[in-house]
Amino acid sequence: MSTDLVLGTRGSTLALAQSGIVKTDLEATGLSVRMEVIRTTGDRDQHSPLSRIGGKGLFTRELDLALFEGRIDLSVHSLKDLPAELEPGLALAAVPEREDPRDVMVGPEGASAAPTLQTLPPDARVGTSSLRRQALASAFRPDVDVVNIRGNLDTRIAKVDRGEFDVIIVAAAGIRRLGLWHRVTEALERTSWLPAPGQGALGLITRLGDAKVERILRPLDHPPSHIAVRAERALLAALGGGCNTPIAALGLPYDSGLRLWGLVASPDGKRVVLADGSGGLSDPEALGLRVARLLVERGAGEVIQGIPDDTLPGLSPP
Repeated sequence: MSTDLVLGTRGSTLALAQSGIVKTDLEATGLSVRMEVIRTTGDRDQHSPLSRIGGKGLFTRELDLALFEGRIDLSVHSLKDLPAELEPGLALAAVPEREDPRDVMVGPEGASAAPTLQTLPPDARVGTSSLRRQALASAFRPDVDVVNIRGNLDTRIAKVDRGEFDVIIVAAAGIRRLGLWHRVTEALERTSWLPAPGQGALGLITRLGDAKVERILRPLDHPPSHIAVRAERALLAALGGGCNTPIAALGLPYDSGLRLWGLVASPDGKRVVLADGSGGLSDPEALGLRVARLLVERGAGEVIQGIPDDTLPGLSPP
């Protein structure tokens, strides 16, 4: 049987599970889909903090290049890993229905008491690879020790089981997609502990103007999820944030409208700026820009300017 589509994906257990969902949905329409595993910069360095090796395209550059070179027809990403602005020549063709956008805490298996943010003892070791989670943990619990943790989700869970951490904070979506919800000790409330822009959603990326692939992917798109993440990503783009900036955003569609929450924090959690707003569904980018401006008016610009901006050069299509 000939292959109709080549789907590019990272090689982690979670990435393969996520891409497998998309592959199954496409094959249900009668297509033949082959997955091509591509290692990214973020996959090759599993030890350095993301804020040190981060920059534009940390988890996407090699997949973008494969698209430009025609080695794959689409790539599947955790949408929170996508840069606020895609490389010229690429398009976000579809956003399937969003999974749980929250962060969750995972404690040691078999622990006598399930750890929560409130019950963690002083000086507890809290593992996270995200500056946003670091900032929020430090803001909510300045008495705990927030420590960088890298590796795939299963690797991080193994580290907490070995006692290297009292708890780790990770995305609920990955836990759900891997069938590990029984490991969750607390789900953090989504509008007070805001997630990363796009968290819980998948992004299906294609070459801009590839009408055939865009048409094939259109039935996989979930408009409410797509609208919400458009607002979140517009806020991120307006603030100029990246992997080294603790920025959070969550859009929640309701009836005929959309509400958007946004947050900017200093990495140490000592400064937290919040804003929210509501708007129509027809122009989510306008709402994202409006909430970003509110954040700046409340001091977010000063917070962001105090964080070093280390970026990698972008790709250019051949």
